[in-house]
Amino acid sequence: MNLLRLFEAVYRLGSVSRAADALGLSQPAASQGLTRLRLALGDALFVRANGRMRPTLRAERLASVVQPAVAAIEDVLRDEDAFDPSRSQMTVRLHLNDIGEARLLPELMEALHRQAPGIRVHTTPLPHGEITDALETGAIHFALGFLPSVSGTERVELLRDRYAVVVRAGHPMAKASKASNVRMTIQDLRRLEYVAVRSHSETFRILQQLGLDGRLVLNSAHFLALPAIIARTDFAVVMPQAIARRFIEPKRYVVLPAELPRSAFTVSLHWSRRFESDPAHHWMRNLFIGLFKD
Repeated sequence: MNLLRLFEAVYRLGSVSRAADALGLSQPAASQGLTRLRLALGDALFVRANGRMRPTLRAERLASVVQPAVAAIEDVLRDEDAFDPSRSQMTVRLHLNDIGEARLLPELMEALHRQAPGIRVHTTPLPHGEITDALETGAIHFALGFLPSVSGTERVELLRDRYAVVVRAGHPMAKASKASNVRMTIQDLRRLEYVAVRSHSETFRILQQLGLDGRLVLNSAHFLALPAIIARTDFAVVMPQAIARRFIEPKRYVVLPAELPRSAFTVSLHWSRRFESDPAHHWMRNLFIGLFKD
């Protein structure tokens, strides 16, 4: 590559000394490089005429290929440190589950709308065992969530949350806990019936650990219907507290004062080291961190 860049500079400038200056080489180093290229190609490449280095026919043919190739490579190298989000048309592919979408996408899309209106976002929930390979191959750019089984990635912790028990505002147990101003016991929780989303294994782990899995009346594929269901029944749902406080109307729902076992969890941003130096990837990482890091 260095010899071809030297060839291109001599062809363009008509001088070995000027080519050496342009490339930051000494004149002897440039002369030695040109000699190596002549020997490798079996052609003089340049002959001196009227004070300039004139290309041979072989050099003319070579230059027609080398010049655009060198220009394209140098453009890529110059662009390596430059990324203009306001002009980007890239599609960012994310692993996010439904609750992650509810928690993170509103702020993310608002920020992209302001700073990078041409960027598109595509989300897909992957099985946790496939996330590392998907990041490595570029099938997704980032994975966000509580992903303790995902290994072999770069990651940064964004925020912490905990699971909570949510019921409708008029629920008899909500009224009783408010009147007594005491925390609920396991016995209290065992009097409730529950709805849950099977894609969120931690909620099932909590219910099982408390011996409440026998009280599960709805095992749903998606989270979206659960708030409407608990608003019309005395069922309870175990869900992240931040989602409950931010996205469920406080006049219609109550977070019960109950301490759940091992309920705290961390939402992290995962990516592959392969793409760490990419300017667009770097910009997106900083955007996530700036928006969501506690």
